[in-house]
Amino acid sequence: MGAAVAAILLAQERRLVDAFARAGATSPTTARSLHTMGISDERAVRRLHRHAVLRETAPGVYYLDVEVWEAVRRTRRRMVLILGIVILTAAIVLAVFGK
Repeated sequence: MGAAVAAILLAQERRLVDAFARAGATSPTTARSLHTMGISDERAVRRLHRHAVLRETAPGVYYLDVEVWEAVRRTRRRMVLILGIVILTAAIVLAVFGK
């Protein structure tokens, strides 16, 4: 169940990032309001703002920091890879020494 929720949250974030990229809101000078872009998902906006992926230039006016978004994605991928290695290692240890 937790994996499904995480997948939904990541999909929401991806759609939001795509909306900013399509609108060209990728710098402080091209920042746009959420209303102008038709974005109503305040929760995803707050999450990405907390991670500094979305930067606020004025109240309600944001832009996508592409470099930070790419760094967040790399970090997430690294965490998933490490988790997979830990789980695989634990499975091997249990298979070899568990009996």
